[in-house]
Order: sequence, then structure tokens, then C-alpha cells
Amino acid sequence: MEISSKHARWEIPGVATFEAGAGGLPKLVITATEGQAEIYLHGAHVAHFQPSGGKPVLFLSQKSLFEAGKPIRGGIPLIFPWFGPNSDDPSAPMHGFARVKNWDVTNVSKTSAGDVSATFELTSRQPMSKVWPHSFQLQYTVRVGRELSLTLAVKNMSSQAFSFEEALHTYFSVGDVRQARVEGLSGHEYIDKVDQFKIKTQAAGPIAIEGETDRVYLDTTDVVSVQDPVLGRDLRIRKIDSQSTVLWNPWIAKAKAMADFGDEEWPEMLCVETANVGKNKISLAPGASHEMRAIISAR
Repeated sequence: MEISSKHARWEIPGVATFEAGAGGLPKLVITATEGQAEIYLHGAHVAHFQPSGGKPVLFLSQKSLFEAGKPIRGGIPLIFPWFGPNSDDPSAPMHGFARVKNWDVTNVSKTSAGDVSATFELTSRQPMSKVWPHSFQLQYTVRVGRELSLTLAVKNMSSQAFSFEEALHTYFSVGDVRQARVEGLSGHEYIDKVDQFKIKTQAAGPIAIEGETDRVYLDTTDVVSVQDPVLGRDLRIRKIDSQSTVLWNPWIAKAKAMADFGDEEWPEMLCVETANVGKNKISLAPGASHEMRAIISAR
């Protein structure tokens, strides 16, 4: 592993250091006063977050690939500029290219309260894909403390407007997904991707995961919580400038079909994704910017 001088300059001894991660990919290891995190430069991928004295909040598959050009399975993949397959080119990378590109570190700092903030950047003035001919700048700021704060800023550096989808594809660690309950989505419409993309309305009350689940909730800005009786905690996701929430668990058959996901790992995870997708996609004029934020806590 080689860390360039432009990255090494951001190290803070005992607080923020670069190390060789899985597959030799470089990662930034953060030790804040009240929390720890690991962030790979590959995809600016948060692979680990744990509040001090608590349990790990994020799930990371033991079968995950850590290879250039391949996404990391688990943690928090960054989805941009499209969600799922590209409608114009099915051969384009699933969920866009941001999660498989190397990002630069542009700032690391420690606050007076002991939180640590790191900013990552991905900028292109040349087309990164034949279906994405736009110039853009992404800035992703990860703040680590008792809570994990994630802010994705997108700037249009093109001479023309463009539209994009985005998601923080967060894999939460749960004791047993069959016993977990999701709250905060009652009454919202969602696209049920495992039932022919039908539009449905979420019934009142907590959501139980009882089979393969892949839902895109639309026009929702509410706080979402995951009640986990097995691990004895409440995971809470607060959102700012996010209009969509995605709920996903592959269940038995799909887990077995994924080479980078353990056959028996599906009960240990639940994705609750902060997003702007589908009809909630974002349009930006030339020079304009948009920020989406998620604040994750475990109680």
C-alpha cells in the first residue's frame, strides 16, 4: 500500500491514520473521543462505525471483494449518479461509478468536542461514462463521534443542467432481521421491487421483514428507526434534503446467488438507505449544488 503525500499530510497521530485495509486498499482509521470509524479511499466507503462502549453499527460481509473496480459489500456504499441499473445502458455499472472510484482526502480535522471530520472529493471535468457526459464535483464529509454524520454535496460543473440519483446505501448490523422492526415509514407510498414494481402504501405500525425486501419509499423525510431486540438497541437515521428511503434485505435465495455475500449472512443485516431516487431525483442548473445528509445514532 502506498499513501501519497497529499493524503499523508492529513494524518493526526493517534486520531486519524492511514493503514492498509483488506485487499491492500488504503483506508483512513479514525479514533474520535466518542467513536471509531474506518473509511476506504476506494469509493470513500465507510466500512466501520462504532460508538465508544457500543457495538459496531454497520454490517460488512465476510465475502466482500476488496478489489479495484469492484464495490465493497456492506458498510456504506455511495450511489451516484444513478440508482440500480442505468436505464439507457444496462451494461453500465450498477448504482453508478462513485462507489468504485478512488477518492481524494481534502481535509481531516478534530473539533474541540473530540469529534473527527474527514472530507473526500471526486471531481471530473471529463466524462466518466458514455451515459454520463457531465462535469461534476462530489464532496463527502464524514463526521465521527457518538453519532455518524454523512454529508454528500454534488456540484454541477457543466455548462448544461443535469439530473442525478443518489443514495447512502447503509448496511446496518442487526441481531436477527426477522425480529427487527422498522418505524417511521407508515402511510408513505413505496415501489415494491419484489412484486413487479407495484406502487403500494405502507400500513400503519412497525414494519417486519418476513421475506426478500426491496422497497423504495417516496416523498419521505421522516426519521427512520430500527428496533433491534436481539442487540438491545435502537438505530436512528435522521435525514436532511433526502426525499427517498430504501429498505432492502436479500433473504435466503438472493443471498445464495451473490458471490460477494455469505449464504447465511442475510439475518445479520438490514439496509436503510438515505436517498433521492426515482421521481425524487435531483436536477441541478450549471454551477448549482445540492447537499444530502444522514445522521446515524445507536441508543
